[in-house]
Amino acid sequence: MIDGVATDPSSTPSNEAKPRRARRTRMTGAERRQQLLEIGRTLFAAKGFEGTSVEEIAAKAGVSKPVVYEHFGGKEGLYAVVVDREMRRLLDMVTSSLTAGHPRELLEQAAFALLDYIEEYTDGFRILVRDSPIPQSTGSFASLISDIATQVEDILGREFKSRGFDPKLAPLYAQALVGMVALTGQWWLDVRRPKKAEVAAHLVNLSWHGLDGLEAKPHLIGRRKA
Repeated sequence: MIDGVATDPSSTPSNEAKPRRARRTRMTGAERRQQLLEIGRTLFAAKGFEGTSVEEIAAKAGVSKPVVYEHFGGKEGLYAVVVDREMRRLLDMVTSSLTAGHPRELLEQAAFALLDYIEEYTDGFRILVRDSPIPQSTGSFASLISDIATQVEDILGREFKSRGFDPKLAPLYAQALVGMVALTGQWWLDVRRPKKAEVAAHLVNLSWHGLDGLEAKPHLIGRRKA
């Protein structure tokens, strides 16, 4: 009783029902590693390697810095894994898309594969087209483009041979075609106009009709000959 007023013991603060805190689910090692990869991928795409810090990665993941070092040995290790994964993904998408029999359709498939990757994995492409400050096990973006060109090279070689052209020049034309698509993709990454299918159609229009009117022995018309 307080000042002559009876009180209900059940209404005192000491007996109030306390809300239970939601128990945080502890991530497995694999889940934590995947979380750090996704966070790192987003930050590297937005800020680049130099602009991203271990502190920021750890803060976004809600962990301490040692956790990042435990999984990847530091920012460099995390970046290397992110880049390697993206390079493998892009190469797989391009090589698995080349299923048609007609060379023109193969060109369409290759163009769509790169544009699909840019559209679906924009952050990954932004990371790949930057100059990497550290070496990766799968090489650089330039070496990746060269790997893709090798897939196209065999197709062009057969086409050249059937038309009476020198198949030894197929690697040169493969590099030119794939490089054209890759550079156009970098431009389309930000503008996103025209639509993807239209971009692919124009790329194939230029490359196919260029190949269709190919000279067996191209010549220079300017003064410089060497």
